[in-house]
Amino acid sequence: KADAFGHGIIEVSKKLESIGVDMLATADLEEAQEIRASGIKSPILAWLHGSETVFSAAIKNDIQIGLSTVAGLEAVAVSARQVSGTAKVHLKVDTGLGRNGAALSDWPDVVAKAVELRYEGLVELVGVFSHLSGTSAKDDADQLAVFEQAVSTAESLGADFQLRHLAASAATLNQAQAHLDMVRVGIALYGLDPTPHLKAADFSLVPAMRVSSEVVSVKQVPAGHGVSYGYLHKTSGPSTLALVPFGYAEGMPRIATGRASVLLNGKRYPILARIAMDQFILDVGSDPVKVGDEVVIFGNGAKGEPTAEELALAAETINYEIVTRIGGRAKRVFK
Repeated sequence: KADAFGHGIIEVSKKLESIGVDMLATADLEEAQEIRASGIKSPILAWLHGSETVFSAAIKNDIQIGLSTVAGLEAVAVSARQVSGTAKVHLKVDTGLGRNGAALSDWPDVVAKAVELRYEGLVELVGVFSHLSGTSAKDDADQLAVFEQAVSTAESLGADFQLRHLAASAATLNQAQAHLDMVRVGIALYGLDPTPHLKAADFSLVPAMRVSSEVVSVKQVPAGHGVSYGYLHKTSGPSTLALVPFGYAEGMPRIATGRASVLLNGKRYPILARIAMDQFILDVGSDPVKVGDEVVIFGNGAKGEPTAEELALAAETINYEIVTRIGGRAKRVFK
């Protein structure tokens, strides 16, 4: 989802299919359709839909649909009739996270509608799922118990499912009891920490994304020279300023001004001046620098560059946001 957490949805999907993953999943149908249109044959699941979503194309393109309301099931039935097809459906129940997923009080009605549509040949019940909050081991265990009870309730109403899935990255790594029939690996797939307390490196996972730019302008300025908007930084002596064309439109958080650093010529330099939309400026003092020198925004840290985790701390956010906010203007190269 989210363009494969910012890594490039088509290239990542092709790689995953080539190594034999069982299913791909994304939040919205638009990305699912994009994956299918690229030639991917693997099963695809999409589960977050708008109030006026039409499911005809999804059914025709064999995209599996996550649903959690009677209204959603009825909309899928309308589309299935229109294309003379059968929708492959996963029912979602809210076990405590409070996001989408049928409330426990609504769950019997949702299941009953799905069973009714299955008998009409409009729906095939493929899976049942939920999502853990990751708040604590006890909370996750409580949610697992609620999920198991919800599945039992559904089965008592005539439903049967091929797949039960609950675990995302964190539970995949450390909660075997939540693995069930399938796990949904997200952020860990890209070598990043699922939570602040669960480190990807402890599982020999290495960050996949490396973000870099280059110096495009170099100039010498005198002491006391203001730099960027608001003059948050002024040079303490004669200095060299290096301009890097990577601003908040590319994904460098503006709030990281004065907090983040980058790697240039093997040395860390703090971003002291205000980060702008398209660029930021480094004060490199008397150090040598030239146009074309690479500037590493973040990577896996092996060569001293910042990591996505480090930039996230500087921006008061999480690594998920750092990688997914890398904008479309940033060219992606796959190796």
